[in-house]
Amino acid sequence: MPPTRGVEAADKAKKGKARAPEQTFEEVKYLRHLIDNHVKVTVKLLDNEEISGVIEYYDHNFIRVTREGAPNLFIFKHDIKYLAEAA
Repeated sequence: MPPTRGVEAADKAKKGKARAPEQTFEEVKYLRHLIDNHVKVTVKLLDNEEISGVIEYYDHNFIRVTREGAPNLFIFKHDIKYLAEAA
């Protein structure tokens, strides 16, 4: 039984396009850079609260932000809208 045309076209399309990797590990490199260089960051949370400090530790689920004159915080990554280096 000969293969159908649709199957052949689908096979060619799969071979022609490489799929993007699921994990690039760029987040890990960037967080390591921020920690090693003690870069001050501003963390914007989903509720628009902003927290400034230095990232001291990170894990798969959270980051630890050390702040001057305020308690250190563990912030879950799923609560972060974005993270920016302080100017």
